Amino acid sequence: MALKKIWDILIIGGGPTGINCAIEAGKANLSALILEKGVITNSLFHFPVNMTFFSTSRLLEIGQIPFVSHNDKPTRQESLEYYRRLIQHFQLNYHTYETVQDIFPNDNSDFNFRYKVKTNKDEYDCKNIVIATGFYDKPVLLNIPGEELPKVRHYYDDPHRYIRQKVVIIGAANSACDAALEIWQKGGEVTMVIRGTEISPRVKYWIKPNIENRIKEGSITAYFNSEVLEILPGEILIKTDKETISLDNDWVLALTGYQPNINFLAHLGLTFEDQIQCKPTFDETTLETNLKGVYIAGVVCGGMETSKLFIENTRDHADRIIRDILLNNSTVVLVD
Repeated sequence: MALKKIWDILIIGGGPTGINCAIEAGKANLSALILEKGVITNSLFHFPVNMTFFSTSRLLEIGQIPFVSHNDKPTRQESLEYYRRLIQHFQLNYHTYETVQDIFPNDNSDFNFRYKVKTNKDEYDCKNIVIATGFYDKPVLLNIPGEELPKVRHYYDDPHRYIRQKVVIIGAANSACDAALEIWQKGGEVTMVIRGTEISPRVKYWIKPNIENRIKEGSITAYFNSEVLEILPGEILIKTDKETISLDNDWVLALTGYQPNINFLAHLGLTFEDQIQCKPTFDETTLETNLKGVYIAGVVCGGMETSKLFIENTRDHADRIIRDILLNNSTVVLVD
């Protein structure tokens, strides 16, 4: 019987950070396997179809491979193609539609690996694990009556389905503003419900004045200092700072943000610095967590503070992790 392969690094999450970790592992002659629960770069795939990144293509480059785009700021489609080509170019071991369910420490000193990783398809033995799961897969829920209705969506994809429809968009950040403008431009009737007093200051600089002008001229209706109380099949109830009103409605886009899967991280055995921001406990230099040989990389390092870390300012995570593995974890030592 052939011996089962022991991976030097098993990477959970196949986005840009996971890909970068696998590339750097290969350069260091370490074997790496990426496990992605969806399609290749699953989170990017679920971005709006016509989305343009805030960052330049140069800041999104990894693996020292140029990211060539038609304009300074690349589109979703260009990004999907870029990362697909990276996987192909570096011949990365990349499994799609494979969900990690659990990890188990190896307590048998006869085998030189630290963890066994169980998925919905197989089991893998590995010396180190990198968790690069991002935060886009889990929306922040409103927890109000009617949120489970089929007309409610927490992701925006394409404006075509909303043509000549009455659409309420909840939120005032980039996703909400992009969706509002696109749907209005295609002929949808757009109403924005915004908890604060203004459009988020973090909205892309070329989008913010556009959405503010559309609201000012009345092309897009906006209720500030407001919240949705209940969603009904043909209407919604909104509480403003003055009154509670009912609006006829076909669709609700609850674009209120996203968060890391904290329950999944805790299930794997990670601890957290606090119970509010849920930032995982890890070494700020090496990115190793409370579990020996388990690292965390990318935007998931920020916990609930999802607006501080991005692809461009976490590109060094792969270097830091691989450097630590080479220095301290090249040989697994099991302690009783």
